Amino acid sequence: MELPVTRTLSAHEADGVVFYSFPAFDTLPFIRHGISTRLGGVSEGVWSSMNLGFSRGDDPAHVRENYRRVCAAMGMDYVNVVQSDQQHHTHLYQAGPEDRGRGVTRDKVIHDVDGLLTDRRQVVLCTLYADCVPLFFVDPVRRVIAASHSGWKGTAARIGAVTVERMAAAYGCRREDILAGIGPSIGPCCFEVDAPVYEAFSSMTDVFDETCFIPRDSGKYHLNLWEINRRILLAAGISADHITMTDLCTRCHPDLFWSHRAAGTKRGSLAGFIELV
Repeated sequence: MELPVTRTLSAHEADGVVFYSFPAFDTLPFIRHGISTRLGGVSEGVWSSMNLGFSRGDDPAHVRENYRRVCAAMGMDYVNVVQSDQQHHTHLYQAGPEDRGRGVTRDKVIHDVDGLLTDRRQVVLCTLYADCVPLFFVDPVRRVIAASHSGWKGTAARIGAVTVERMAAAYGCRREDILAGIGPSIGPCCFEVDAPVYEAFSSMTDVFDETCFIPRDSGKYHLNLWEINRRILLAAGISADHITMTDLCTRCHPDLFWSHRAAGTKRGSLAGFIELV
C-alpha cells in the first residue's frame, strides 16, 4: 500500500514489516526504537496482520510470531521485551534485565502500569496502543529511556510530565537533555469527545486554550491530544526543539494503524518499542 505523507516521522520496511520512528532518535547509535503498523504480521481475520495484543482474542502463537517479526525488523530480540498491564493511570515501573520477556514470552506480572523506564541495555520497553498517544523519551547523556501510554485520561493526568520527573529523580536526568517523541495516535481531526472530557482539559489552563479544541454543532468537541501533550512536555522542562510530534492520525488511516474509534473492539493492537543497545 502507499504510505501517507509525514513531515515529522520516518517510515521503514523490512521483510514486509512496516514501522515508524522518530528521526531525532534515529541519529543516536545506542538506541533502537519504532512504532508498529498493521503491516507485516501473520494474524488473520479481524486481527490481520500485525496484531501485538494478546488480549484481543487472537491466536497467541500468531501474536508471539508478530513480536518476533516486528522486533527483528527493528533490530531487537523479542525475548527481551518488557510489557505491562496498562490501565490509563500514571504509575511507572523501572524495568531491568530480570523483567525481560514479561508479557510476551513470560507471564505479564507488571500490573496497573502505563509507563516503563530503564537505564539497562537490551531491555526492550513496550507499550500498546490503538488511538492512544505513544510517548517516548531518551536522555542521551545519562543513557536513560522511557515509554509511556497516554490516552485522554493519562494526558489529563500529565503522564508525560510524571515520566520526566521520574527520569530526573531516579536516574539524575536533566530536563534540558531529554529528547521526546509523540507518536501516531488519534488526531484533532477525529478525536471527538463530550462535555465532561472537554471540561477535564479546560481546567488545565497552563497547557490548554482555544487552539487545543474545535467545538462542534452537536455540543461535542474535537481535542488535540498531540498539542496538549507537547505543551505538557514543555511545561515539564523539555526544550521545544527536543520534541518531535506526529502528524499521522490512526483513525484517518485504519488500513495502516489499529484504531479503536474506527474498528471498536474487533481489532488488534499497535505497539511501541525502545531499547538501549
